[in-house]
Amino acid sequence: MNQVLLINASAQGAASHANRLALDLVACLRQAHPALALVERPVGTDPLPALSQAYVQALTTTTPFDAPELALSETLIRELEQSDALLIATPLHNFTLPAALKLWIDYVLRIHRTFQSSAEGKLGLLADRPVYVLVGSGGFHQDPRAGQPDFLTPYLRHALNTLGLFNIHFFYLQGLVFGDEAVRQTIDTNRALLAQQPLFSRLADPHHLGVLP
Repeated sequence: MNQVLLINASAQGAASHANRLALDLVACLRQAHPALALVERPVGTDPLPALSQAYVQALTTTTPFDAPELALSETLIRELEQSDALLIATPLHNFTLPAALKLWIDYVLRIHRTFQSSAEGKLGLLADRPVYVLVGSGGFHQDPRAGQPDFLTPYLRHALNTLGLFNIHFFYLQGLVFGDEAVRQTIDTNRALLAQQPLFSRLADPHHLGVLP
């Protein structure tokens, strides 16, 4: 493994619990791959520009991939193509993904570039790779305590599938507004679940240097 791409969609930036856990995963990977490069896209604190009229027109016409209108899209797609794994740290906002993450998807999910449309539906053009999605939420939306629906998971899974990414794993950091003990409990629970993944088995080691306090 040579490179990992981390998309942080939280407006809390580096303070996001999901992002901190994602960085812990990177530290874990670096134990096996010391030269691992990390490419970070903090779209939650450094938002991508809104789609322009020129970009939309480029999508609906025969436009060379190196056209200026597609430059940002190409940069984001290449970051994804050149990475061996994708980490997404995102909050759940109003039942679904935040606008910052949706905008990233709108730039990388591009017809004739990352997917083709056919009579059978859309076919992803990217090579598959592991994707780990860490979803932070103040409340609960996954277990018997759920008090709200979750439209983030099915949408994001379908969007990533359309790119050609099917090796997707979701982990949910829930109840983050219920105090320090609730935060610690959900982080510990998810770290234990992640340690069951072959890529992150070193998380189970108490001497793992990336373990959060």
